[in-house]
Amino acid sequence: MHSNRHCIMAVAVFVATAAPAGAAQPANADPDPGFPSRPLRMIVPFTPSGPNDQLARMVGIKLTEVWGQQVVVDNRPGAGTVIGTELAVRSPADGHTMLMVSLSTAVNPVLQKKLPYDTAKDLVPLINLALSPNVLVVHPGVAANNVAALLAMAKTRPGEIIYASGGAGSTTHLAGELLANMGGVKMTHVPYKGANPATLDILGGRVSCMFGTILPTLPHIKSGKLRAIGMSSLKRAPALPDVPAIAETLPGFEAVSFYGVAVPAGVPKPVMNKLNVEMARIITAPDTREQLRQQGADAVGDTQAEFTAFFRKQMSKWARVIREAGLQAQ
Repeated sequence: MHSNRHCIMAVAVFVATAAPAGAAQPANADPDPGFPSRPLRMIVPFTPSGPNDQLARMVGIKLTEVWGQQVVVDNRPGAGTVIGTELAVRSPADGHTMLMVSLSTAVNPVLQKKLPYDTAKDLVPLINLALSPNVLVVHPGVAANNVAALLAMAKTRPGEIIYASGGAGSTTHLAGELLANMGGVKMTHVPYKGANPATLDILGGRVSCMFGTILPTLPHIKSGKLRAIGMSSLKRAPALPDVPAIAETLPGFEAVSFYGVAVPAGVPKPVMNKLNVEMARIITAPDTREQLRQQGADAVGDTQAEFTAFFRKQMSKWARVIREAGLQAQ
């Protein structure tokens, strides 16, 4: 998502080639020796330089080195990822075209009135590359030192607590909606065109709180310009060990960003297996895993079945949150 564009910017140069523990199959077992037979394309439905783009390029470089076929990163932003996603689902289902997917992909069936494809039928989740939590911060002028205090304030002043986000339908927006929903309060959402302008307004005291990506928000927390009161992951984050997880106040609260890869429906299983195993090896290399951890993100590298279950669960979870929040399809 745009709100997370800096969380893993530096990861590409730290990739190693060690195999992950628990890989889906032995490294010397090639499920499809004839694949790939030509250059591959990784469609990124966002502008360059964000976390989706950075991960796509990092994985693409390593796949090119291993297979001798160039992986071309094709940025196709627009319409809340719909333009790039439609291009991917209309491509030949042979594994040579892949798509970076995120929370936007999962929530579009609810947030968009009409899609030119069926997300559940036309896309097959392939692998989850990384997860990244967000940190809930408030302006120092807000008299709330923890999540419980913020919710108590919101209960006594319905709609007066204003929270910013990096855009409608972003992880930071939906995290705010989930917080209000689970906390039984009403807050006012103000969407921005990206995380940077949202951060500027909370620093200026024009909004009360927001969910931000750890890496770009951390300097403001350390300087005292913003106060961190909760993490959006189920557990505390190593980068901010003293900041409680919101789940410690609202059990079960979780709103993390994910960065995965999908392929058009119909790609042969051996090809998907080969893509999954190689990308899992790349993303879970020790140096990469550690660098991601330092950036506030976690390497995943799961199986195709595991990511499919995770993606379907995200679709269901956020569809419920969106409907309960009364958000209108665009």
